[in-house]
Amino acid sequence: MKFDISYIVVTKNRLPFLKILFEQLLSNLKEDEEVVVVDGNSTDGSKEFLQNLYNEKKIHQFISEADRNQAHGWNKAMLMAKGIIIKKIIDDDVHDYDAIRNCCDYMLKNPKTDVCISNSLQCNLTNPQIITTESRLPWFLKWKSGTINTFSFGDVHMLIRRSSLSYIGLYDTQFKMMDWEYSLRISFLKAKIAYYTGCNSLSVATPGNVSSTATAKLFKYEGAIGQLKYNYPGDGSEISLYSHIKIAIGKFIYRFKNNLQTEALLPLEDELVKLYNLYYQKLKEHNSSYNWEFID
Repeated sequence: MKFDISYIVVTKNRLPFLKILFEQLLSNLKEDEEVVVVDGNSTDGSKEFLQNLYNEKKIHQFISEADRNQAHGWNKAMLMAKGIIIKKIIDDDVHDYDAIRNCCDYMLKNPKTDVCISNSLQCNLTNPQIITTESRLPWFLKWKSGTINTFSFGDVHMLIRRSSLSYIGLYDTQFKMMDWEYSLRISFLKAKIAYYTGCNSLSVATPGNVSSTATAKLFKYEGAIGQLKYNYPGDGSEISLYSHIKIAIGKFIYRFKNNLQTEALLPLEDELVKLYNLYYQKLKEHNSSYNWEFID
């Protein structure tokens, strides 16, 4: 079967978030859309939960095996995807599938477009009432005009054409902040990027993200590589705001890892479901009240 879009999910030991994610994703899924899941050999029940979905033919492709690092897992998922367009779905974030389809439809109608990115809403579970908006549009416009050679953006709101991987490549498995390096590479290579002024995602910073174990030394090292390799002058943040939020909440949780279980820092399951339902509603309301457009 031919798929217009492949939703790829890479996860490990994130069962509370997976239950919420797949309730939303599967209820919104259409016949021409594929779901690909790579599990990192979870031990919290996630593997069994996902295997059941696969056995029930609710997801199209599924593997569970140890990954060498986060980029390795996402690369496997991208290579497995069969859709014309690939959309990364992060397990603890909130996604507007209508907005994602707007981006997908735009890319299908404009076959030279390699990548589509958008604005994004942001929040974190340590202060869940505060939702802010992040936009990379000013840097995109500078890049588009030739004022800068490259710019950074979070991949939480990125769609990529599968055939463009032969030019752009996969994630660099040497980088902890793989989305930062990937965005610099995409823009440095002058890939054809479209910008959607709506928000196809709401990024939720949660316990257990991969950034929690990164060190300032590592960020400085990776930042130096990115700046040298891609002639990146920085934009006041060097690492994208999206990444900074993930890092900050991750480090907050990591400080307590020897004394508390990750789950103890999460809201109770019923409270988590209510909170995420609110986030899905807020994202929908934001997009329905906004006159979005595409800029390429």
